[in-house]
Amino acid sequence: MKVVSEFPRKVVEFPDMGIIMPDGCRLSARVWMPEDARDDPVPVILEHLPYRKRDGTVVRDCISHPWMAGHGYAIIRTDMRGSGDSQGFLEDEYTQQEWDDACGVLEWAAAQEWSTGKAGMWGISWGGFNSLQIAALQPPSLKAVISICSTVDRFADDIHTKGGCQLIENFGWASQMLSYSSAPPDPALVGDGWVDAWLERLEHQPWLWSIWARHQRRDDYWKHGSVCEDYSAIKTPVLAVGGWHDGYRNTMAHLAENISAPVKAIAGPWIHKYPHIAAPQPAIGFLQEAKRWWDQWLKDIDTGVEADPAYRAWLMDSLPPQRWWDERPGRWIAEAHWPSSNIQMRRLHLNGDVLAQEGGKVERVVSSPLDCGMASGEYFPFTFSDEFPDEQSEDDARSVCFDGALLEEDMDIVGALIVRLLVSCSAKSGQLAVRLCDLLPDGTSAFITLGVLNLTHRDSHEYPQALVPDEAIEVEITLDQIAYRVPEGHRLRLAISNAYFPFIWPSPEKGSITIHSGSIDLPVRPHSHSDEWVFEPPEGALPWRHEVLREANYRRSVERDPNSGRVAMIIECDNGENRDSDHGLISGSWTRERFSVHPENPDSASAEIEWEATGGREGAMWRTRTFSSMTCDAVQFRTNARIEAWLNGETVFEKDISDTVERDMV
Repeated sequence: MKVVSEFPRKVVEFPDMGIIMPDGCRLSARVWMPEDARDDPVPVILEHLPYRKRDGTVVRDCISHPWMAGHGYAIIRTDMRGSGDSQGFLEDEYTQQEWDDACGVLEWAAAQEWSTGKAGMWGISWGGFNSLQIAALQPPSLKAVISICSTVDRFADDIHTKGGCQLIENFGWASQMLSYSSAPPDPALVGDGWVDAWLERLEHQPWLWSIWARHQRRDDYWKHGSVCEDYSAIKTPVLAVGGWHDGYRNTMAHLAENISAPVKAIAGPWIHKYPHIAAPQPAIGFLQEAKRWWDQWLKDIDTGVEADPAYRAWLMDSLPPQRWWDERPGRWIAEAHWPSSNIQMRRLHLNGDVLAQEGGKVERVVSSPLDCGMASGEYFPFTFSDEFPDEQSEDDARSVCFDGALLEEDMDIVGALIVRLLVSCSAKSGQLAVRLCDLLPDGTSAFITLGVLNLTHRDSHEYPQALVPDEAIEVEITLDQIAYRVPEGHRLRLAISNAYFPFIWPSPEKGSITIHSGSIDLPVRPHSHSDEWVFEPPEGALPWRHEVLREANYRRSVERDPNSGRVAMIIECDNGENRDSDHGLISGSWTRERFSVHPENPDSASAEIEWEATGGREGAMWRTRTFSSMTCDAVQFRTNARIEAWLNGETVFEKDISDTVERDMV
């Protein structure tokens, strides 16, 4: 990435600009703007997050926000209510209070003398979600958004559930937020009352799993904040960005297809990161692309973005599977319109044990051991380390597989694949995990994309129905969007299992599923032989200046206990510890995760996560540690959580939480 230190306008930073909400709650904002903004006002760009602006997102903020401010914008990076250096308490994701606060910040910013009164919102993940959600509220000053790695549907395509199945990440995210939200404000900003504020924050910490687990259907809780409920509410232009190695692969296409306001989509090869600092390569000049977007809609400068293709995507070449790639070869493709008439659905049928042009008798029984899924990789690759799907052969052996014919020419798959099956299940509940794999000439199986389905949700996520054992039913499973070239001489493999742990929580009954017939629709695009679009190379401001106190490292392993028969995935992620060279704040964290199951017993599934976070300053060093565990039987989910906190080595807080929730056809 090219580092830029000189900008058209000199930048000034305000580390703690207080913004008072109507109820008196003070939000703390870190603000970058041109030094002369009071004389020459600028539009505002808001990023509204619970991720601690002084240490949590500091790496990306230092690279991005001064760069954008130097090109004539005021960047407001708020600590959301109850997080970082802001007052109040954080109750949940995407609450009405969160929205009211974001709208309040926009209203406040529009009235400042350094503001033109026009604003944009941007953000990745949580910030990408609420950018879309606030756009749907139509606050008067909000004129455009950039949403990165987000979703339009909080039930069907978020970190909590997928295909009506409970993602293990639902528990994992609750565990992470318990740790993350338990950190105190910065003593240097808050002053002498910081300890009392911290203890009060700790006392009010919610165990978010307890909220989420009580909504196992697509009810009003999940509809709140799902912009797919009314796409027409979004009147502002939207730039939607995401990555093929991220958990949110579908949003770019959904927004490009459904929003009537100006919308453009970019899908790269990236993990859950901003695309100018993401991997695998190639990264792009995202800040320049964002500036084009903001200049068009916030400054009324014709930058040509309206003429850009509706959908730009990195078409990935085939690679032998491994846990991490620094670079993903391929090429940029561009579609003027989305959906595109260039992409045609090509149907293959299940026939015996193959994928064929014509359908035939199948009658294959799926009875996967519950450790099928150990090669799945992380739902959200995040650490620039070994988090990608591994070689798939072991999971394939625990699945029923249908292999296609040897390809006589390259096949470019671009879009969402649809699998239709006629199945019957031996139990009243069950699940299917469907993977499309790239079968290399040497027999290596490489993951392309997947979809999962809780069979009780086959007709409705809102009104699930128990299965009638051995009754044949028709089901449709949409696999995640992808852009992937399967080369000549390779084969396609459709792998179907009825377990996929630790990606999704096991069904309460082991049961078997019989596949009677089926087909797969492949979105196939004519070959692209070279780049159809060229982005500028990435730029950014000066990187974060810091002293490394402890190096980061990552380890992932699978253990099989020959005595108990249990299989466990163990992840140890040390994010390291650092001291900020500008303001001296220390921050660090590590986590240990263990997900285990007996291959024949769904009641044996368990998850355990431990987080430790450290930080502070000399004479005011704090440490928190959180422990959480989850188990189940056929009728209940059970969790335990604990928070411990220390100040200068002395225990100042302890809290235990236990909860049990009835399973609701999950």
